[in-house]
Amino acid sequence: MSETAADSAKKFDPARAGEYDRQSRIALAGYDACHDLTACMLSAALGPGTSARLLIAGAGTAQEVLSIAPQEPGWHFTAVDPAPPMIDIARNRLEAAGFLDRTTLHLGYVEDLPQDASFDAATLIGVLHHLPGDEAKRTILAAIASRLKPGGVFVLAGNHYAYQSQPLMLAAWRQRWIMQGASSEEADAKLAKILNGADPPHSEAAIAGLLHDAGFEEPTRFFSSLFWGAWLTRKAR
Repeated sequence: MSETAADSAKKFDPARAGEYDRQSRIALAGYDACHDLTACMLSAALGPGTSARLLIAGAGTAQEVLSIAPQEPGWHFTAVDPAPPMIDIARNRLEAAGFLDRTTLHLGYVEDLPQDASFDAATLIGVLHHLPGDEAKRTILAAIASRLKPGGVFVLAGNHYAYQSQPLMLAAWRQRWIMQGASSEEADAKLAKILNGADPPHSEAAIAGLLHDAGFEEPTRFFSSLFWGAWLTRKAR
């Protein structure tokens, strides 16, 4: 566990965790579609109706499990998150949906899991851009790769591009907040917080490079929304 990863986890205090689902759907146009397509891509890659073990890294409020579990009743999940408020919300949501018995919740980091865990697939959604610097990004990607079977499937999703390098998209993102009811001042404050608190990879090529360094194959992008992208790849055999 790196110091930068611990610092990132501290951002998700009870107040932020409590509003995470609503705010994420504003910040990411197509939040539910991205998760639904993640479930479809994983099912297509692993084969529908199979048995599989999935690692959900940075599980947050368990939206990945809630999206995937109804489609694949033979899949079991290990959901990892370092923020206690997020784990608490995830547990409550999974219990209410009836999926808690298929999910092992782990408060901590992927690096804490046994290296011989041998998962069939993994996801890392909405996490990478919160980790400052390439070294922290490489660390979590390598930790995931080391716990996947050879050929294991991996879905990575999150923001990319240096935000200020895309002024038109940044302006559109601001309008997105206003469209959802924020005042001009509130929208400015939200963007300022994002610009000061995130470090996304600066291009799709940078994403591919980070994945390659961690031992993954060339990724296939299956979703895009402003700064957000989602990719599927496999651990090299």
